[in-house]
Amino acid sequence: MENKHTSLGVIFIHSVLPAVQQHVEWAVSAVLGYEAHFDWTEQPIDPRFRRGELSYVGEVGVAAKLASALRGWDDLRFEITEEPTAISDGGRYLSTPSLGIFYAQTDLLGNIVVPENRIRAAIEEAGSDMQKLSFLLDVALGSAWDRELEPFRYAGAGAPVRCLHQVG
Repeated sequence: MENKHTSLGVIFIHSVLPAVQQHVEWAVSAVLGYEAHFDWTEQPIDPRFRRGELSYVGEVGVAAKLASALRGWDDLRFEITEEPTAISDGGRYLSTPSLGIFYAQTDLLGNIVVPENRIRAAIEEAGSDMQKLSFLLDVALGSAWDRELEPFRYAGAGAPVRCLHQVG
């Protein structure tokens, strides 16, 4: 059965080399089924890179396809959000060259939701070791991805790119 439900989302490209920008747009366009154009600006943390943002409308679950289409390119750092719908949870994909892709379910406000069984497993694995429990919960929240992406999230003064803040 074909997916007839749509979702809204945003693609944040935090760093891409200029030579790859067009390839990113082609990959996103191929997944969305319509022409996608990012408004590219210089990445203030490193002028060799560009950054861009694109709001999209697509089938529920298209964020996963977008993340797969963009994964693995050198120096490409991105976040993709998908808003919740009446039939689906929201989600966020984070990707960095050194860590790969992280996925988390999100609530209506964009907060990461950690499933009950994952929390129970972390508690059981950590036992009375609170440092280990803290580490396991950081893994579940994608803290390493947030730490790596945070410097790239901030746009230069007056840039049209929306500023994201660490969740959690």
